[in-house]
Amino acid sequence: MILSPMAKSISIFLVLAAGSMAAMAADYPTAPLHPVTNIYNGTPVVDNYIWLENSKSPQVQAWTAAENRFSRAYLDHWPSRSQIADRLRSLYSQTSASYSGLQARGALLFAMKFKPPAQQPWLITLSRADDPSSERTIVDPNKIDPKGATTIDFVVPSLDGRRVAVSMSENGSEDGTIYFYDVTTGVPLADRIPRVQYPTAGGSVAWNADGTGVYYTRYPHAGERPANDLNFYQQVYFHRLGSAVDQDHYELGKDFPRIAEIELETKKDGRYVLASVANGDGGDFAHYLRGPDGLWKQITKFSDQIKEAKFGEDNSLYLVSRDHAPHGKILRLLLPGAELALAVTVAPAGEPVIKDICAVTNGFYVNDMVGGPSQIRYFSVVGGPSLVVPLKAISAVPQMLEGQDNRLLFRNTTFIDPPIWMIFDPATGQSRPTALAETSPADFSNVEVTREFAPAKDGTRIPLNIIRNKDIKLDGSNPTLLYGYGGYGVSLSPVFKVSRSIWLEHGGVYVVANLRGGGEFGEEWHKDGNLTHKQNVFDDFAACAQYLIDTRYTSPAKLAVEGASNGGLLMGAFLTQHPGLVRAVVSHVGIYDSLRSELTPNGAFNVTEFGTVKDPADFRALYAYSPYHHVVDGVRYPGVLLMTGDHDGRVDPFHSRKMAARLQAADPNGYPILLRTTAAAGHGMGTSLAERIAEEADAWAFLFDQLGIDYTGTARP
Repeated sequence: MILSPMAKSISIFLVLAAGSMAAMAADYPTAPLHPVTNIYNGTPVVDNYIWLENSKSPQVQAWTAAENRFSRAYLDHWPSRSQIADRLRSLYSQTSASYSGLQARGALLFAMKFKPPAQQPWLITLSRADDPSSERTIVDPNKIDPKGATTIDFVVPSLDGRRVAVSMSENGSEDGTIYFYDVTTGVPLADRIPRVQYPTAGGSVAWNADGTGVYYTRYPHAGERPANDLNFYQQVYFHRLGSAVDQDHYELGKDFPRIAEIELETKKDGRYVLASVANGDGGDFAHYLRGPDGLWKQITKFSDQIKEAKFGEDNSLYLVSRDHAPHGKILRLLLPGAELALAVTVAPAGEPVIKDICAVTNGFYVNDMVGGPSQIRYFSVVGGPSLVVPLKAISAVPQMLEGQDNRLLFRNTTFIDPPIWMIFDPATGQSRPTALAETSPADFSNVEVTREFAPAKDGTRIPLNIIRNKDIKLDGSNPTLLYGYGGYGVSLSPVFKVSRSIWLEHGGVYVVANLRGGGEFGEEWHKDGNLTHKQNVFDDFAACAQYLIDTRYTSPAKLAVEGASNGGLLMGAFLTQHPGLVRAVVSHVGIYDSLRSELTPNGAFNVTEFGTVKDPADFRALYAYSPYHHVVDGVRYPGVLLMTGDHDGRVDPFHSRKMAARLQAADPNGYPILLRTTAAAGHGMGTSLAERIAEEADAWAFLFDQLGIDYTGTARP
């Protein structure tokens, strides 16, 4: 039975009155057992909570609402929660405007601008990066939807900069429709293209040469495929402005995999369109080129190990190849022939991991990954040694784009320095800041970042980025938050977060681990942490936690961990495999039932990264670590806060529901197991500022409470 709100509040009050540092004796909302047995490769697996997968069930909705009431009563009881929320609002309101996603078209720079108290970023244009006074607003979702529920997914200006295509979605759903705007007037055009963007395969648009139409990614419309296939089978269509959408012309993709993910790009002169096609989320790509004759030609296959393609300034394509080069090499392919066998190596493989390319008139820039931090090199087409672009220490370069006269415009940030757009001139070898520099009210002057290495179970050295006050004492008493991800070849590079100052101001240590499964050290690093090697990621993370304890940064009683999405899977595996090594866990939008994840739309795209239960070897690996299936009755688990959103199209919220029910049943008298579900967000993309502050306030309050930190600055004994 589910307790009434009043009875539940009384139960929680009695628990909280005793103090959270002791084990709880809480009456969680009742989740009845309805056993269902599934057979995987001859192995029976009993699942008591499959009923929680049905989000439309009134019983599931009632249980979720009761869990929210329980969590709200727990979190809102602590005075620090409201104080932290006030502090976050103050920090964000005093932070200067940020500019991201810059694109150069014609005489304009297009950018996404964000400045609290606005709830969402909005689209602007600038004449140049050194002239913020030239700013003009083109599309502002805050005015379209004052509640902050509407967000811009992506924008693509036409080649001449006169028009712009904008994908917008609501409530963090990432279910986007394309709208078109006249850039000069800001007036919307009549055209609308639905089902261009969705969480499963994303979405993309590329303009034709004269700006009269777009090539776009199209999902099947109702009636074209069975309901279970409507968020798969992405194809490329062409829409001419002013025409009806049902008259749009098919271009490419009928023979693509069910889990194809397509990105489109038009060459600056409009003569070629490039389609980069991912085979799900495992990191393999094929590339197709539409030439002046209007025909599409496949130029690379999944097996060719070409990870990225970018148009050069001349008639060429630059390719990032991992073929016999785990760290990557750059190939140059001439157009119109575009025969991969004739490609020439223009940047050989080396120690840095090549992540991205930016072509300029007389050369190209390469964005490298060096174990987590970034490096940029410039290569001239006329030869000579490469130049290394000056960057801040232990920093990241999330974006590069071409400037004038072979210059590079790039965004640079560190863990403790706000982002700033810089210009590099290869003629002088120097970088200089532009006017697009972000400032922050947080004081990090007494904070330093160090890189240390934890020995993994098999001896591999795992980098740790340790953010700490300079006067820290290694006596095992420091509250420490360890963050990890480890998947999809995604690299955890330095990123600035003003909210992190709340932790550091109260003596906390913040640590980011560069685990296997990511891309920090190339394709081998990724492959050592995916498919049947996924357990390496969890072992690496445990080794990082143990290192922080052994080196006296912290102790198990003062250690907390955090992760999101694939990092939520990491949190689930870590807390079930090492429950005594950590005191608190905050897990956002996580994957916990590894056996049933692939039954969800986006879960099917993840098969190339995680494997499938249909394959015996994959099943054995998945079942061996699936967090939900390794919760054991009677084990004392750390305090756990599971956070999810109703509109998450990437990781179904049922994962969090099932994991919460199982943990609460296994350890009903232990530390709090809280489930927080919001109707105002999805996987995190497009979340409003107000909801982000609410989520962060809950997470920080939970961690302060569980680790015994007094928000005024004095730790409780």
